[in-house]
Amino acid sequence: MFERRLYYHIDWGLLAALAALCVIGLANIYSATGGPTSIFNTQIYGIVLGMVALVVCLSIDYRSLADKSHFIYIATLALLLYVLLFGAVRGGSRRWIDLGPFNLQPSEFAKAAVALVLAKFFGESRRTVVTRGDLLIAGALTAIPLIMIARQPDLGTAVTLLPITFAIAYVAGMPMRIFGILALVGVLAAPVAWKFALQDYQKGRISTFLDPAQDARGAGYQQIQARITVGSGGLWGKGFTKGTQGQLRFLPVAHNDFIFSVLAEEHGFAGVLAALGLYLFVILRALEAARLAKDRLGSYLVLGVLASFTFQVIYNITMSAGLAPVKGLTLPLMSYGGSSMIATLAGFGLILNVRMRRFTN
Repeated sequence: MFERRLYYHIDWGLLAALAALCVIGLANIYSATGGPTSIFNTQIYGIVLGMVALVVCLSIDYRSLADKSHFIYIATLALLLYVLLFGAVRGGSRRWIDLGPFNLQPSEFAKAAVALVLAKFFGESRRTVVTRGDLLIAGALTAIPLIMIARQPDLGTAVTLLPITFAIAYVAGMPMRIFGILALVGVLAAPVAWKFALQDYQKGRISTFLDPAQDARGAGYQQIQARITVGSGGLWGKGFTKGTQGQLRFLPVAHNDFIFSVLAEEHGFAGVLAALGLYLFVILRALEAARLAKDRLGSYLVLGVLASFTFQVIYNITMSAGLAPVKGLTLPLMSYGGSSMIATLAGFGLILNVRMRRFTN
């Protein structure tokens, strides 16, 4: 558990940056939803519970958590199975467990569970090169929750598990040629996936990304409006709560998937640079935590959590700018979503945990 002397090794700079991103997100949700709505209040609860989760994950030695990672992993799979069988349906997707006052989305917590179990698996190996057997086991540990999440369906969240596996396997010693082989397999499998795996709405998102004008009032509407919203902000933006695209609801789900577009419209290029600077600071501080980790387990755990976070940040921002297909991926720490907020802050609790304990025995 937490020892008083460890208090002096907490990365307060990283904590301050996380808090700043949460506040910026909260302000933009306030603007996008028109004031202190239930969505705004729910986000406040999510931040508070997320900070509690961060403190819990910070207080317990990450090595103890890694030793219990198989139990955490199995519990996560059980929750995902429950969602598939009995989960609450929203917008045609079965992703949540209805707990009365709020809905729990277990897929968000699968990221930390996969990062923990893979960090434990590769961290205990004495080999300097990852074998095919290691990759098969790691692939299976990732594929099970990935498939379960994809069947909800929530392909966006499912894909965020892949960077965790690649990041940990790469630093553990996976040869670069494996990446080349996987990339080739992905290219060759793309036509098959297009024919048999993707749903019609998913194909539509890809098609309209290439040419949004072909369905400007349908599948391409979000992409077109996102570009307009981002571009209309100019250098300094239109001002807090004065964005026309977000305020007049031209941009769908502005408080969720497109919160970055609201930021760009109301605070302009200057606000975008400030937010990107905070995200870059968070990523660099987390990378430093991985470098300073006292053991491979800690380093792998930090890189696994960070890989998923970084992928999601990059994808959401490029999607908001119209440079990637529209996908239901939130912007961590800023988009609306209680489960996402709690899971993200819990993940950074693990990162802070590793850095804080770099001097312990």
